[in-house]
Amino acid sequence: MNYHIDRGAAQSAYLQLYRRLRDDVVSGAYPYGGRMPSKRQLAEDAGVSIVTVEHAYAILCDEGYLESRERSGYFVAYRAGDCFPGAREPRPRAPEPRAAEETFPFSVLARTMRRVLSDYGESLLVKSPNNGCAALRQAIADYLARSRGVRVKPSQIVIGSGAEYLYGLIVQLLGRERVYAVEQPSYEKIRRVYRAQGVEVETLRLGADGVRTDELLRARATVLHVTPFHSFPSGVTASAGKRAEYVRWAQERGGYVVEDDFDSEFSLSSKAEDTVFSLEPERSVIYLNTFSKTVAPSIRVGYMVLPPALSEAFERAAGFCSCTVPLFEQYVLAELLRSGDFERHLNRVRRRRRSGLTLR
Repeated sequence: MNYHIDRGAAQSAYLQLYRRLRDDVVSGAYPYGGRMPSKRQLAEDAGVSIVTVEHAYAILCDEGYLESRERSGYFVAYRAGDCFPGAREPRPRAPEPRAAEETFPFSVLARTMRRVLSDYGESLLVKSPNNGCAALRQAIADYLARSRGVRVKPSQIVIGSGAEYLYGLIVQLLGRERVYAVEQPSYEKIRRVYRAQGVEVETLRLGADGVRTDELLRARATVLHVTPFHSFPSGVTASAGKRAEYVRWAQERGGYVVEDDFDSEFSLSSKAEDTVFSLEPERSVIYLNTFSKTVAPSIRVGYMVLPPALSEAFERAAGFCSCTVPLFEQYVLAELLRSGDFERHLNRVRRRRRSGLTLR
């Protein structure tokens, strides 16, 4: 394989190499179980350092595309048609405590609030557009492009007062006649909110790398709600192959995946996990996230990204619903995203977690 690294590109060399290797693994150029080129060979072929290759391989291992075998090298762990009915059960893992130093700096939040009050004045008192103000939807679209490599239009984004409110909009959009499936175990409120909306809910057992394949096959559901990044309370992170399996599951039965990406911003990986949405951004995946963990629990603001195929249907089914988030909070979040303060905070938390130091 010939991997050309563009030295003038904005993207770092290890990420360029990672993406090319990932694409070749997914396409089958490197078959399941096959051995990858040695670090030295790949470094010579790509004209990069061995450290760069190690970094790219480490990310591929973290995401489940490869596995490292001591004194043997790296081997392909991704297989598009994986089927492991006897997958290992996940081991419950307690959530990591959040240190006080990891909360969003109050001084930055207060300064931003004062700026918004000064800049927008009485215009903050008017009613918000139903899907959320244009400034916040544009800021979120720009942030997703920078941080997750997900490119969407602001018109695909809907703002609401937290994830639970957005679950209700999803039911309005997709319909109550469908069966909805959630992970078992999962955050209990997800199942309760769906049932409160009057829909039938199935629970599908988790394995070591996501919802078990045999559970997906037996399910009657056509809507699958998953938290691919560190599902609570199990701590399970869906592998790359499992995320692709979720997309195939939805496509084969004309269904949808609701990707709840809560807490993914605090990933310790040097590269954010690929979202399920990025694998199929046109029709079958709805992406959800909130600011309650990244900014403050009192900031009850969430957003969902609709695939283009659902945007018009949403306008007909739920577009008339008023936005439940005051304009003031929307403009504050937009300013945090535009100014870079939001991402600087995330980067500080990641560095602290990686270092494992006790901050004083």
